[in-house]
Amino acid sequence: MPPSWSSRSKKHLSIEDREEVFARIGRGETFAKIAEGLGRPTSTISREVKRNGGRDAYRPVAADRATCVRAKRPRPTVFETNLALKMVVESWLGLKYSPKQTIYQALFVQARGGLNKELVKYLRTNRRHRRPRSVTARNSDRGRISDMVMISQRPAEIEDRAVPGHWEGDLIIGKNGKSQVGTLVERTSGLVLLIELPDGRTADCVAEALQRQIATLPAQACKTITWDQGKEMAGHAAFTVATAIPVFFCDPHSPWQRGSNENTNGLLRQYMPNGTDLSIYSQAELDDIAAELNNRPRERHEFLTPLEVFNKLVLQ
Repeated sequence: MPPSWSSRSKKHLSIEDREEVFARIGRGETFAKIAEGLGRPTSTISREVKRNGGRDAYRPVAADRATCVRAKRPRPTVFETNLALKMVVESWLGLKYSPKQTIYQALFVQARGGLNKELVKYLRTNRRHRRPRSVTARNSDRGRISDMVMISQRPAEIEDRAVPGHWEGDLIIGKNGKSQVGTLVERTSGLVLLIELPDGRTADCVAEALQRQIATLPAQACKTITWDQGKEMAGHAAFTVATAIPVFFCDPHSPWQRGSNENTNGLLRQYMPNGTDLSIYSQAELDDIAAELNNRPRERHEFLTPLEVFNKLVLQ
């Protein structure tokens, strides 16, 4: 007996259509001729026959039954049918590796995803949909910093990331705006440095902490720094005099001009979520967080880690 369908669109072939296809195949008609007789596109008939055994093996009832099975929803996901893959993905998500789009889909559609539902917490922002950022003190209009050198004046060699030693910097802000951590990202390798700022984010505090962190790098490893127009970098001129490292400033409201740092700050929110008091993190703890990111394989580096790339380019 042919299978029963709960519903069937008129656009789909019926069992009667398939019996007609079978009969016309027996008469040796071409797919184009069969399609003309049924009032269907030739591609519909050719795909129907090819996916159901070809001209010699095509049978209408078997083809209708197979179509019924293929039409069933929901289909099993790749993680439900491949347990080995599921175990690998879950372990890597546990290490905060970046999931691919298909993995995001499996996590979002929890009722049928096939992955452990608790893994949603490992998504970059702990939320399912991107939300617009409200205007805050840090992304609203601010007074201008004197003597800024704009990003348009930055050396051309920085743009293509071929030359290492050029960094992007910013602050991430803690609960109620009362704590902060400095972040630096090397543009070519993606290496991350985190800076403890226990005494606040005044220009003097930030300049002193940056200078202290930069001193831990090889001399050739820091050529420039690009920052947004936050007042914490108002002391940039004194910093440059002390370190010989020029500071370039992004245009207002242009976070994409320091995209490596923006992306890294998003990753860091997995470790230091919004609403966290960042003063609880010591420099040693911040170094541990940075080390985890710096030892995470990156697809853009053919799965080398940022630390491996940095050492290869800067320390060779």
